[in-house]
Amino acid sequence: MIKTVQERVKALLDSGEIAGFLGLKEAGGHIGPHLFTPEENGLDGLVLGDWKGPGDARYTLNKQLIHLARAYPDETFGVLVRGCDERGLKSLYVWNQLSPEKVVPVGIACPPELAKACECSKPYPDALVAGEKGEGCAQETLKQVEALGLADRFGYWQKEFDRCIKCYGCRDVCPMCFCKECSLEDPDLVNTGDVPPDNPTFHLTRAVHMAGRCIDCGLCNEVCPVGIPLRTLYKKVADIIDEEFGYRTGQAADEKSPLNILAGAS
Repeated sequence: MIKTVQERVKALLDSGEIAGFLGLKEAGGHIGPHLFTPEENGLDGLVLGDWKGPGDARYTLNKQLIHLARAYPDETFGVLVRGCDERGLKSLYVWNQLSPEKVVPVGIACPPELAKACECSKPYPDALVAGEKGEGCAQETLKQVEALGLADRFGYWQKEFDRCIKCYGCRDVCPMCFCKECSLEDPDLVNTGDVPPDNPTFHLTRAVHMAGRCIDCGLCNEVCPVGIPLRTLYKKVADIIDEEFGYRTGQAADEKSPLNILAGAS
C-alpha cells in the first residue's frame, strides 16, 4: 500500500500540481507530520502510520494543513487522509477554513482492526488511492451506555468526568477546533484553576460545540490521559443532530451544519 501512495505523491509533486505533500515521516524512531516537497530526495521516509493497536498514535494532519494554508494561501497542498480525515476536510471547506481548490487528498483505507476499534461507519475516503473499502461497524459502545437507566447513565458520565485533569488535550488535538477564542477558557462558563473542572459544565460545553462539527476521528479519546470515552459522548451528539435535522458532519463539502444557518437566511 505504501508503494502505491508514494507513486501517487511523486506524480503530484513532479507535475507541479501540489507544492508539497503533508504526510507522516519516520525519523529517529518516531513518526510525526512532515511536509514533503519537490526539493527533497525521494519519499523513502514516508509512512502511513500503520495502526497496530490501542495507544498507537495517529495525527491530525488537517490541523497542520490549516496552518500551511494560512501561511501560503496561493499554494496547493496534498494531504494524507483516512475516512475521518476526509470528513474533516469537507467540513473545513464548509467552515471556510480551507479551500477545496487548494487541497488534493490522497486517501488510504483503515484496516478492519482500526475500523472495529473506532466503530467507524465509513472507514475509507472517497479519494481512495490505496487499501480496501471495508465495511462500517456498529456503535456497540454507545448502545451499552444508552442501555443504562437515566440515573445510572448520569452517574456513569459524572464518574467519567470526575477523572478529568483539564489538560485541554481533547480540544488541542481536535481538527475541528479552530476558533481563535475558546469557550472552555471563558471564566463566565468554566471556572479557571479548578481540577477537576466544573462537572459536568466543562465537558458538556465542549459537547455542545461538537454538535454538527465532530467528524468521529476519535483523536480526543486517544490523547485523553485518563481515558474518558469522549468519542462515545460525541457519537450520541451526532446521532441527535442526525435525528433532528438529517445531517451528518462531513458527508458533503457544500452542506452547512443546521446549527450554522441563521433562521430566515437565504
